[in-house]
Amino acid sequence: MFDAYVHGAMDRRTFLEKAGKFAVGSVTALTLLEQLAPNFAMAQVISPEDARLRAEYLDIESPKGYGKVRGYLVRPAAAERRLPGVLVIHENRGLNPHIEDVARRIALEGFLVFAPDALFPLGGYPGNEDAARDLFQKLDQEKTRRDFISAAKFLKRRTECTSRIGAVGFCYGGGMVNYLATRLGDALSAGVCFYGSAPDSGDVKKIEAPLMIHSAENDERINASWPDFERALQAARVAYERFLYPGTQHGFHNDTTPRYDDAAAKLAWDRTIALFRAKLA
Repeated sequence: MFDAYVHGAMDRRTFLEKAGKFAVGSVTALTLLEQLAPNFAMAQVISPEDARLRAEYLDIESPKGYGKVRGYLVRPAAAERRLPGVLVIHENRGLNPHIEDVARRIALEGFLVFAPDALFPLGGYPGNEDAARDLFQKLDQEKTRRDFISAAKFLKRRTECTSRIGAVGFCYGGGMVNYLATRLGDALSAGVCFYGSAPDSGDVKKIEAPLMIHSAENDERINASWPDFERALQAARVAYERFLYPGTQHGFHNDTTPRYDDAAAKLAWDRTIALFRAKLA
């Protein structure tokens, strides 16, 4: 039910009505929703003020998209050489504090990281998850896709970047990584998709980057597309790995919610960083 609510298939009122049957004693349906909602402060791993990093917000040009995109650029403060780049793509909430934290985590692994905010043309992440979800539904997705292409090209051209870039995304962002792989050709050196939607089957043959797919076992909506996606990958001879994490729910890497699975998230993270180190070096 919460997954349906998060992805717009159920509104807040309907969720609360259906959640009422699970509310017992002093626990109300609203309490259940609050317990399922993200807790950014509790899950923060790397402080925005961490002295090991240099971070800033930058606006970039996206003439074929919304015109401008704002993103969060992070790099190791002590870096004395050019670094491989990683584009970090958020869930369907925009650039919230959790994704900024993920960007900092990757930067500390020795990468130049750029995390764009798809909601920037509508005012940016509003500071509230429900409001962010509502805003997200108002985006022109064709313009948004072009914004992410612009962000990838921006990162690749940065003087601090070796020009080799990878991309990692979560949920909506995972699907965007798959889409970018069909559009960027060899300009993308590796893509990592966490429980994201598959690209159009006819576009899979355009993929040149190796892909890593992280899937939750209990994720019927996303997993339903995997068989066709895999057949297309095999037919196009695309290099890929897919990992299915037993007992996990969609969103298992997001440590701000109760869906987080510590063991699966850490294993998926280690595999992701290992791929980037191997393919972006």
